[in-house]
Amino acid sequence: MNLISSLASPGSSATSPAPAGNGAAADRTGAGASGRERLAALLQRQGVLAVLLLVVLIASFVYPTFATLDNARGVTVQASFLAIVALGMTLVIITGGIDLSVGSVFALGGVLAAWASQWGVLPALLVPLVVCGAIGMVNGLLIARAGMAPFIVTLASLLGARGLLLALTDEGATTYLVPKDSAFATLGQGGVGGFGHPILAALVLFGIGGLLLQRTSFGQTLFAVGGSTDAATLMGLPVARAKVTVYLLSGLLAGFAGAVNAARLSSGVTIIGTGMELDAIAAVVIGGTLLVGGAGSVSGTLWGVLLLAVIQNLINQIGSLNSSYQSVVSGGFLILVVVAQRYLSRSRKST
Repeated sequence: MNLISSLASPGSSATSPAPAGNGAAADRTGAGASGRERLAALLQRQGVLAVLLLVVLIASFVYPTFATLDNARGVTVQASFLAIVALGMTLVIITGGIDLSVGSVFALGGVLAAWASQWGVLPALLVPLVVCGAIGMVNGLLIARAGMAPFIVTLASLLGARGLLLALTDEGATTYLVPKDSAFATLGQGGVGGFGHPILAALVLFGIGGLLLQRTSFGQTLFAVGGSTDAATLMGLPVARAKVTVYLLSGLLAGFAGAVNAARLSSGVTIIGTGMELDAIAAVVIGGTLLVGGAGSVSGTLWGVLLLAVIQNLINQIGSLNSSYQSVVSGGFLILVVVAQRYLSRSRKST
């Protein structure tokens, strides 16, 4: 409740917002918190980073090809698209919502970008942003204004976006190609040290997302809405506007990720994005964001995305296992994290 108190009395130094990267989970970790409570909060915030570092350390010793620059490029570039999508999902889940449409919107954004790239880099970026942003806006309006369930609304958008994609590509028979000599094609390539523009774009967006969550009144509103919609409404916070905004941002980020992926692949692939919404949700939850809302951080989501990418890479390194095992391992991690979050929350409440 400290976060709600700080919103109600912004001038009170005793109830200032949680420090950057901590989210609402740091509300009770001040000087008055017990050692057990502080440890539980620390594990909830940074546990995924510790697991990621441990997995990377072990993999570096077991597999010689893992700790190479080329492998690091492959892992991070592949993870950057999921990271951008998961960033929008983080904002949505912090408010207590869910967005199942991001996988289809991601694929649709790629097709629209490839189709529009024949007219230049600006149309290739604007067309998917406008269309995918509109899908996110409709999701937000139906959820915030009409009071519909996020699960139902975004499930309908998942089907609608995928249907629009199939209509644009003649049931997948037509593949739009990005002109190789276009400026748009360079967005998916190059970058500092050969790590690629997608990675740089993801890092910039996560930096902006972190500042938005931890250093603005909008971010505080998202935590308050996720903690208690009724309390946030009674405090006079713009609850409906905040919900519409996060779904709009989710659509924009998914569309942008799809556009950059199309630039990287030089085409609008129609079969990608299936199940991506589940990977994004898993990364967000593994990163410490609570599914019930009110607590989370973008840094945790970034570590969660990287952990899933490293697991996928290790499965490829083993060679005798196929990619389907990633789903098994990711599901196992997700269950462990949810159980751990529940235990840590109880530990903090009991102290």
